[in-house]
Amino acid sequence: MAKTFDLKDGSVVVIIGSGAGGGTLGNELAQKGINVVMLEAGRRYEYGEFINDEWESFDQLAWKDKRIASGEWQVAKDFPNLPAWIVKAVGGTSIHWAGASLRLQEHEFKTLSTYGKLDGANLLDWPITLAELEPYYAKAEDKMGVTRTNGIPGLPGNNNFKVMKAGADKLGYKECSTGRMAINSEPRDGRMACQQTGFCFQGCKWGAKWSTLYAEIPKGEATGHLEVRPQSMVLKINHDAGGKVTGVVYADKDGKLHEQKARIVAVAGNSIESPRLLLNSESSKFPDGLANSSGQVGRNYMRHTTGSVYAAFDKPVHMYRGTTMAGIIRDEARNDSSRGFVGGYEFETISLGIPFMAAFLKPGAWGRSFTSALDDYVNMAGLWIVGEDMAREENRITLHEEEKDEYGLPIADVFFDDHPNDTAMRNHAYKQGTALYEAVGAVRTFPTPPYPSTHNLGTNRMSEKPGDGVVNKHGQSHDIKNLFVSDGSQFTSGGAENPTLTIVSLAIRQADYIAKEMAAKNI
Repeated sequence: MAKTFDLKDGSVVVIIGSGAGGGTLGNELAQKGINVVMLEAGRRYEYGEFINDEWESFDQLAWKDKRIASGEWQVAKDFPNLPAWIVKAVGGTSIHWAGASLRLQEHEFKTLSTYGKLDGANLLDWPITLAELEPYYAKAEDKMGVTRTNGIPGLPGNNNFKVMKAGADKLGYKECSTGRMAINSEPRDGRMACQQTGFCFQGCKWGAKWSTLYAEIPKGEATGHLEVRPQSMVLKINHDAGGKVTGVVYADKDGKLHEQKARIVAVAGNSIESPRLLLNSESSKFPDGLANSSGQVGRNYMRHTTGSVYAAFDKPVHMYRGTTMAGIIRDEARNDSSRGFVGGYEFETISLGIPFMAAFLKPGAWGRSFTSALDDYVNMAGLWIVGEDMAREENRITLHEEEKDEYGLPIADVFFDDHPNDTAMRNHAYKQGTALYEAVGAVRTFPTPPYPSTHNLGTNRMSEKPGDGVVNKHGQSHDIKNLFVSDGSQFTSGGAENPTLTIVSLAIRQADYIAKEMAAKNI
């Protein structure tokens, strides 16, 4: 039997969320002998229960609680109640992610210093450097089994990758490979190798892809220091008269409310739920919400500059066979303002099944042009654009003025407008992606608008000065010493890289800091 902790046990660390940040932090603390209660809003599925069918899997795993998307971004028009495509289950979005594991580049930690002050942007340098994070990146790569690190071979290239690689060669791109992926290319850590099934977004039925669900949480539970409570939706963080956090109120699967006392609270609910929880935890002492003396909670929301390019050929490609994100081109990830924008972007192979292709290729479209594109499905190749979007104060998570959730709390309003730099980058990427496929004989290309966000970042950002952000370089709230943020919301800038590796690296580093500060009785 897994260990359980008493609701009145105020010595535990409470972690809200079990994804890449929360799940990693929980295991790391448990390995150090620290007692942890992890509260997860979703159910617990084991990986054999995942469904290799897009819409059924979406119904099983997706966070479908109502949210409002507002602003000028395409997603608000196409998917007004689904600004983000993330998971509500034990393991969080580490179930849904594709596995790409890339380190942020040095300049991406120093965007204000590197890019200067951009009109309409709220850029800030991280309070940590790449050099400071490198030892933790190395630990995360080893923990996650990232290919092409630690002597682990790369994954094989599927047809989608072979088409991309041929186009990359024609355009003179040099940095094209099957990538650094947290997917086992050979058996490792008690988990089997990738079976090339092609449903990475639906949860890996083999356990070959790293996820906190089966790679971190069971190890933490085995120590006797970690308890995971699924279907436990945290509604409020409580504090004492001095402003110190004392525990959290959560609703169980029957809607019954409980308070779990805590010595430390770490918020790891993704960049939409984490600020929403802090804002919903307002009190007479903290009328603007917890950790919000700067007014920055919820602000500087980033979701990466994304979009896709699909291309139809005169022969079958079968892009859906094999790893979903089967390869990457990194040449455009540099910072080179001669292209008309600062920052850079990656190209990564992507494939969607027919049901999702029909929804995402051109949302709302119908007629011959659209249906003939779907007729070409087996002949298609596809790539995804991942670029650094600019932090903007106006891009933010707020509490909706009218709509409430089932517990009577305001839902999240997710407001986003593209910065002109984002638009210039996306247009450049569409042009290059189209050229890449045309260079190898594409008969049609389909630049495709962004999907609901999977890389949700910012909203509780790290800063050197308390007035510029929400947490310090350890993810510790500037205002409340025993309140931490442990997810992608602590990112000061987004970089051009998929964020999971950095989230895991920060969680490992944060666990060391929390353990040290607890031992010193500072928190």
